[in-house]
Amino acid sequence: MAKTVAIIGAGCSGLAAIKCCLEDSLKPTCFEKSDDIGGLWRYTEMVEDGRASLYSSVVTNVSKEMMCYTDFPMPEEFPAYLHNSKVLEYLKLYAEHFRLLKYIQFKTEVCIVTRSPDYSETGQWEVITKKNGVNKKECFDAVLVCNGHHVDPYLPLESFPGIDIFKGCYIHSRFYKKYEHYRGKTVLIVGIGNSAGDIAVEISGIAKQVYVSTRKGTWVLSRIYHDGLPIDMALTTRCGFWISRSLPAGLLHKLHQKQMNSWFDHANYGLQPEDTSFLKEPMVNDHFPSQILCGAIRIKPHIRMFSESSVLFEDGSIVDGLDEVIFATGYSISFPFLDDSIVRVNDNNVTLYKNVFPPHHEKPTLAFIGLVQPLGSLLPVSELQVRWATRIFKGAARLPPVAKMEAHFKKSLEVRRKRFGKGKNQALQTYFIEYMDEVAVEIGIRPNIMRLLITDPKLGLMVFFGPCTPYQYRLTGPGKWSGAKNAILSQWSRTLNPSRTRVVQKSTDSRPKIRRLFLLCGLTTAIFVGFYCVKFKTLRLRA
Repeated sequence: MAKTVAIIGAGCSGLAAIKCCLEDSLKPTCFEKSDDIGGLWRYTEMVEDGRASLYSSVVTNVSKEMMCYTDFPMPEEFPAYLHNSKVLEYLKLYAEHFRLLKYIQFKTEVCIVTRSPDYSETGQWEVITKKNGVNKKECFDAVLVCNGHHVDPYLPLESFPGIDIFKGCYIHSRFYKKYEHYRGKTVLIVGIGNSAGDIAVEISGIAKQVYVSTRKGTWVLSRIYHDGLPIDMALTTRCGFWISRSLPAGLLHKLHQKQMNSWFDHANYGLQPEDTSFLKEPMVNDHFPSQILCGAIRIKPHIRMFSESSVLFEDGSIVDGLDEVIFATGYSISFPFLDDSIVRVNDNNVTLYKNVFPPHHEKPTLAFIGLVQPLGSLLPVSELQVRWATRIFKGAARLPPVAKMEAHFKKSLEVRRKRFGKGKNQALQTYFIEYMDEVAVEIGIRPNIMRLLITDPKLGLMVFFGPCTPYQYRLTGPGKWSGAKNAILSQWSRTLNPSRTRVVQKSTDSRPKIRRLFLLCGLTTAIFVGFYCVKFKTLRLRA
């Protein structure tokens, strides 16, 4: 008899969870509090309790080829970067193609998840749900928590003295929907993440003045890289990641800072991070710097205090006649349906083995999906996490001993803090390729570059030097997809063709330049290999 799995949430992670359960002969039941799929990507005019919210103008910061599921490319006619409605359309296409909707119970809230009385023997969980005011208790062999981490707004008002006497309006960015309300007003946005940048740019066109307050600054990137290529496809390569891991920390830091300033000098715009040694997630926004240059947005330091109609900053400057404040201060991770004895959250740090499994549980039948913030798209990361979790559930893979999992968590936490800092919003930060490979190893699907270069040189070169698109994790092992190779070899056509809406006599095809980039990367790789071979031989001679 197939094992039963409860899935909490029908967003991008929950949909992948249903599909992966079916592929591994598990019986899924997905509980969705709202009346439709999509999670974060389903825009509504009103903020819904217990569900992530987005503003109407949201466009992805990750290109479509980098954010799709591993075996379901986005339609070729979709643009490289997607409006939120297009992402929702893609999720609906995915759900329809794999016939996932019949496994979802809509308008059903998960109230409590507890261990069953015989958990120590069976590993089962009791799930209490509520629908139409009626509670229902069911028992499941395993649980996948896919409710996301952009639900509970983090609003530390105690850090902003005087906000209680401020006579204007203030909200968290979770409650921002459209810009019309801010016409002709003086607005302060607190925070410097992607939401802060998007909102600042959107309302700066109609507001009297927009100010953005930041404590530590940030790097800002354009979606468009050299030759008009999507920046994430150009930079997220295995070759580039391998080189960055091989360089001395000091040199890597200097190269990173130079690259970040290649578009504009962040210091001249008041944006340069306070500590450039940490790789804080950059803001991806094509218009933010130009709005600063035009004076529509003004960058200010951290806030010292508010008054009834003004704000005093740490540099002594004051903004009078302040009408509105938007706190883009991030979110707190919470699981209201779980007891602290099951999982404990400390300042957004959750003790999980590879961000998925609680290491101290007797049975590996509870997994958390999407509790990671990669420098890239979360969607393929969540799918890979689910593919691992379902194999654990059905017994096709095993977790290491508790001591090893706890040691891994401690080491990962130390590395993450060294790379990204200790901030609340950096608690889940990680590198896209590094984390994807780390999970892929558990499933046995990490691409073998040397084997590919020998057996299929064209594909091997694209996998190593080209963008690390999600299809790479369907080339081999469990869940192998016959269309993965073609998806990789045709990824640039799907990226560039939608923007070629006017035929010109001489094509500005970027692929020859991409091939030259591959050659340059190959030469660089050869130099590095030669350097380390010489270094190794020298060490042996000295020994």
